[in-house]
Amino acid sequence: MSKTPLRTTARSLPIALLRARETVMGPVREMLAESGINEQKWRVLRVLDEAGSLDQSLLAERACLQLPSLTRILRAMEDQGLVTRATAAEDRRRSIVTISEAGQQVIEDHAQANRALFARLEARFGKDRMEVLLDLLEDLHRTDFKS
Repeated sequence: MSKTPLRTTARSLPIALLRARETVMGPVREMLAESGINEQKWRVLRVLDEAGSLDQSLLAERACLQLPSLTRILRAMEDQGLVTRATAAEDRRRSIVTISEAGQQVIEDHAQANRALFARLEARFGKDRMEVLLDLLEDLHRTDFKS
């Protein structure tokens, strides 16, 4: 029986994506460590800061979190005073999440360091290459190969 070899792990897309993620997220985690905000909470705050109040399901999608995980994270973020949740008036089953002043302050407190991190990455990787990479990753995200 002929066995088709797998790609080497050095050229495996899932492993390459994980390595790239760690290259980017390591410094971000260090930046956030002082404030007690983890990367998931940071993503939630960033999405809400950018988009405004959002339905919890849409927030989960935009922050790249599973809905059950987001629900747990939001409970902790509410306890920290970073977000508020309210039931949607038009559909009592929906929960609308809003960033609070304290959450806005976390964004503001880290904005300069965040810009500096990504300016350093862009300087080392190249601005044009970064734009191409982001475009390629967005194209990959839109590719449906599940079926």
